[in-house]
Amino acid sequence: MNHEYSLGAVQVSLTPQERFEEYLRSKKMRFTQERRALVDHVFSQHEHFDANTLLEEVAEKFDRKSRPSRATVYRTLNELVEAGLLRKFNVGSRDVYEHDYGYPQHDHLHCKKCEKLIEFQSDALVELRDRVAQDYGFRVTGHRLIITGVCNECRTAKRRERRRHDLL
Repeated sequence: MNHEYSLGAVQVSLTPQERFEEYLRSKKMRFTQERRALVDHVFSQHEHFDANTLLEEVAEKFDRKSRPSRATVYRTLNELVEAGLLRKFNVGSRDVYEHDYGYPQHDHLHCKKCEKLIEFQSDALVELRDRVAQDYGFRVTGHRLIITGVCNECRTAKRRERRRHDLL
């Protein structure tokens, strides 16, 4: 990986759990055990994921009695987005979530073959964005860029030679 494009760190004053609890209190909602378990699980790793992946992980991790329902998972994901803890965006035909709280502004490369998302940060891209915005008298509040293509691993993977009898 090119270190020129790696993400920096962002200092935060509250943990994701504390931030989510604060958000829920402001909406007069309870921080239930199910919500707490989901926040703990989602923020225990930094991977892009979709709702189905989270549902599968929850099914494996929790026993039947303590497992959050499908509806709770979807509702909590929406609440985490509203609270500013997760970011939701569409790649291909699926909605993907990533950590937003405590992570710097960054962009993505999306491989159309393997669906991998590669995060990067570019000062040159931010400078270009700001210059274009200034030319238009536009006030930037953020941006999201997803560059689609084929990753190096997929591009250089050996293609299986087709034999005549494979074509029958």
